[in-house]
Amino acid sequence: MKLVLEEGKSIPQAARDLDLTESALRLWVEQTKTDRGEGRPGALATGEREELSRLRKENRELRLEREILKNAAAHSTGECKTVNSSRLRG
Repeated sequence: MKLVLEEGKSIPQAARDLDLTESALRLWVEQTKTDRGEGRPGALATGEREELSRLRKENRELRLEREILKNAAAHSTGECKTVNSSRLRG
C-alpha cells in the first residue's frame, strides 16, 4: 500500500511489482484509506468490521440460547417445541 498511497505508484504498476492481482491490491488500498479515515462515507474500518462480525456471532448464539430456554420452559409446562436452527441464522 505504501507504494500506492505514499509513493504515488499506480495500482496496476504496484500490483505488477509485487506480483499481486490488481483487484486484491485495490481492495487493500481502499481498506487502508478507510482505516486512516480517508475512505468513502459509510465504509467500515477494519476494527468496525471485526466488531460487527463478533456481534453478529454473539447475536446468533443468544438467539439459539433464547430458543432453547423457551423450549425448556414450554417442555416443563407440557407445550414442547423443537428448535429450528435455520431460523436463527440472521
